Amino acid sequence: MKKLLHLATLLVAVALFAAACGTGAAPSPTASPVATVPPSAAPSPTPEATPNASPEPSPTIVPLFSKEGTLTIWVDGGRVKIMQALGEQFTAKYGVPVVVQELGFGDVRDQLKIAGPANEGPDIIIGAHDWLGELVSNGLLAPLNLGAKAKSFDPVGLKALSYDGKLYGLPYLTEAIALYYNKDLVPNPPKTWKELKAIAQKLQDDKKVEQGYVLQQADPYHSYPIFSGFGGYIFGRDASGSYDATDLGLDSPGGIAAAKEIESMIKSGLLRADVNYEVMMTLFKEGKSAMFMTGPWALNDVRAAKVNYGVAKIPKMTEAARPFVGVQGFMVSAFGKNQLLAETFLTEYIATDETMQALYDAVPNAPAWLPLRAKVTDKDIAVFAQSAADGDPMPAIPQMSSVWEAWSKAITLIYQQQQPAEQAIKDAAETIRQQIAASQ
Repeated sequence: MKKLLHLATLLVAVALFAAACGTGAAPSPTASPVATVPPSAAPSPTPEATPNASPEPSPTIVPLFSKEGTLTIWVDGGRVKIMQALGEQFTAKYGVPVVVQELGFGDVRDQLKIAGPANEGPDIIIGAHDWLGELVSNGLLAPLNLGAKAKSFDPVGLKALSYDGKLYGLPYLTEAIALYYNKDLVPNPPKTWKELKAIAQKLQDDKKVEQGYVLQQADPYHSYPIFSGFGGYIFGRDASGSYDATDLGLDSPGGIAAAKEIESMIKSGLLRADVNYEVMMTLFKEGKSAMFMTGPWALNDVRAAKVNYGVAKIPKMTEAARPFVGVQGFMVSAFGKNQLLAETFLTEYIATDETMQALYDAVPNAPAWLPLRAKVTDKDIAVFAQSAADGDPMPAIPQMSSVWEAWSKAITLIYQQQQPAEQAIKDAAETIRQQIAASQ
């Protein structure tokens, strides 16, 4: 009975849009197949990790906008294939064309910020919960009503995707990074940061690897466990537990200690400059490195490479390291031409056991869909879930958008040894404070 009601709801939405288009019938799926539009610039290497992307979007990307009767969805490269497949199934079943455009993860947010003021945008995006403060405050997202489906989602995911008491996203996954290690080189994962450094140094000294431990340069997201592990933080919290933008902790004693730790590891050869995500992954898959930190989005690549790998919690530093915790979800653009259809697509098609299983199979993660989470037996995913339980939710306040660029620049200066760590991080913090003040 419930399935019949869901189908009826969806068919009503399709009929409304067919009428709006003046066709009197749903568009033919054969006439308008699902389109996958690649970006003219290279996509983000991971589904998640470009919170440090420049606030200025790439000028080479030409976004496609919503038009009546056709769902336009912006997604990053890591999920474009599965969304294309889901779009094709939806089109075949309901006769509604779906256009899936591939953009870099950060470009999804940044292009929406440009398109919105021009009264343009896609119908749906997949984004991170920490975008909400900026996007909602600028009127770029439409509230979402999940109805009875809400009880099937992780309450933490629902809370993360809510802003000022309203829900703005359908939770898809929760994530945090953990430590990958090569069991042939590191039989037992390090429990402390000191132990990790000792293992990495010995492997390098013995010429068994090019790099014992690899960390991406200019990547605040992956560097944050070091900042938190040495006592640093980004924003403090007020009495209610909410993030307090007036309390910036990047240049706190712990933040400075973390910057100096990165500097020390660079000078000792334990970290090296000019390592990006692709280099990090290649080194590990080829057995040229032993350890690195990233999220579950790398599992399929590591498994396909046949590396004898393990996943462990991040080693303790001066205190327990707290990775950023993110929740990602499907969001409806406030400027899409098909808001009713978009919401129905999410609540009646995406929020189902079959679709959530397909999304999980494409990119293993800690699912926010509770019926699926109850069935997941993957031990690696369990470790990532434990890491998330120890982490700090990514700040979703609008002021967070002022953090990434200056923080990324500071880390780059440290890696390139162009500026002492303490000065680089203090300069970044001052820049962030000035930008926050200017935005008030």
